[in-house]
Amino acid sequence: MTDHSQSTAAAEPTGRIVLLTTSHRVAPGVLSWPAWQTLHAADRVLCADPGHPQLPYLREAGVEVEHTAADAHELVAACAGGRTVVVLPGGEGDQRLTDGLARLAGSGGVSMPDLELLPGSYDLPGARLLDLVQVMDRVRRECPWTSRQTHRGLAKYAIEEAYELVEAIEDGDREELREELGDVLLQVVFHARIAEEGIPAGEDGEDGEDGEDGEEALGAFSIDDVAGALVQKLIHRHPHVFGDAQAETPEDVHAHWQRTKAVEKRRESVTDGVPVGQPGLALAAKLAGRARAGGVAVELPRGEGIGYELLELAARAEAEGVDPETALRAAARVYRDAIRAAEGVGTPAR
Repeated sequence: MTDHSQSTAAAEPTGRIVLLTTSHRVAPGVLSWPAWQTLHAADRVLCADPGHPQLPYLREAGVEVEHTAADAHELVAACAGGRTVVVLPGGEGDQRLTDGLARLAGSGGVSMPDLELLPGSYDLPGARLLDLVQVMDRVRRECPWTSRQTHRGLAKYAIEEAYELVEAIEDGDREELREELGDVLLQVVFHARIAEEGIPAGEDGEDGEDGEDGEEALGAFSIDDVAGALVQKLIHRHPHVFGDAQAETPEDVHAHWQRTKAVEKRRESVTDGVPVGQPGLALAAKLAGRARAGGVAVELPRGEGIGYELLELAARAEAEGVDPETALRAAARVYRDAIRAAEGVGTPAR
């Protein structure tokens, strides 16, 4: 009798515990079909957080949710007889519950229900960018330093980060490249967050300027406006990808790009849009390239001094398809290593 009772009890179905996870980077209510099937078929759906973002959508879908923080023993008992219990953990998960279930499973003294982790929604590519925007927003509001920064005050950091990115590329260090790309991205997100407030372009909390230099307050815009404009630009300038245009070679693409930019910008001169604040060699090469591409027949100015000689070298390099700034940097790095070798200190770590 005892043996029969024990075998009957052992044969009873132990049920199923489903931990239904969702991504906060996906809009609440957007769940996978397996998740909806499991929720509707479950005997009980439990959620300890009454403010869980999925709850309004579950109610609308006719899913009854119990607001209770069941522990591991209670949850196992609720599955007796083959019942299915779905648990909606909070955004940070439920370490207490999962640890308790792990202890019970490892004890060997409890007939455990099946345990299943069911992702109800998945992160899409680029989803972590949403986290970046959210974190930047909070830092802007709560950090004493960050909250006082302006476009003009941050400009120097954009230049520094750009150079550090170039150095990482030249070094071929993949880990450094990833970090420096993040630092450059931070500048984009930081400036976009400031722009949401419509701060005057001339305002600067570091040097005392208050926007009284003739610049008018800029209209507010957000990171979405920045990204949206960039998406439109990429699509418009790649009709061979998103439209019916044909481009067989990189030269075809470059030619179309330049024609499109000319129409968009309505520039009076091929020199319009060339930033004169960039390094001298790069500036000279850019101007020479613009003149050559635009068919502007103009001789290089002649004069005394090394400046005109460098200008001629930069123009010649550009005509030969060589970036003089990059070439000079490469040569300078070799020179630096030679100096260090002569000093007996060796090549710096990269």
